[in-house]
Amino acid sequence: MNNLQKIGGIAALFEASIYISAFVFFGAFWDFPTDSDNTQKFSFLTNHQTILSVVNLTMYVIFGVFLAVLVLALHQRLKIKAPALSQISSVFGLVWVGLIIATGMIANIGLGVVIDLSAKNAEQAMTVWIVINTIVEGLGGGNEVVGGLWVLLLSVAALKINELPKLLNCLGLFIGFVGILTIYPAEILTEIFGLGQIVWFSWLGVAMLMSRQS
Repeated sequence: MNNLQKIGGIAALFEASIYISAFVFFGAFWDFPTDSDNTQKFSFLTNHQTILSVVNLTMYVIFGVFLAVLVLALHQRLKIKAPALSQISSVFGLVWVGLIIATGMIANIGLGVVIDLSAKNAEQAMTVWIVINTIVEGLGGGNEVVGGLWVLLLSVAALKINELPKLLNCLGLFIGFVGILTIYPAEILTEIFGLGQIVWFSWLGVAMLMSRQS
């Protein structure tokens, strides 16, 4: 049992690291030519296809794999004293895992499709690219409702049974609530959720590595 808690703690730290890496990449290194014409945009995507595919793989698929481990570890930690809340939160956690991994797969397959299509018809490729981005944003790129529900419910459960640090659980309540609010398309809410998750995952990882299950 303690081994799974340690593995879950390591997974949480990896989640935080992936979040940080994504923020750094898109904030400091990714310079997409937003104001250029379609031909230049697809030329940029073609030249950076490999790095963007790796980033998508990391921040969606690999993130989802680590998240699955963390969801199961937290369910094991909470299920004895809070069985109902633990089960419900785990359902949302595993649904979030599926959505995140699907998002990454769609993003990478879609990237290859539009790059190939752009060589024949840049306008049509841009239409397909907009559709793909809309799907990606809807599943997991810009909508954090499912993830917010997971964080909120497991924080409620942990508070109820006095498991994990109290302040960490209070932070989880706030982050979970913000995640649910991202159903409204405001970029600031998504950014608050993402930055909050960095702190929450880091703190959670340390807590799971340092403390035993009560």
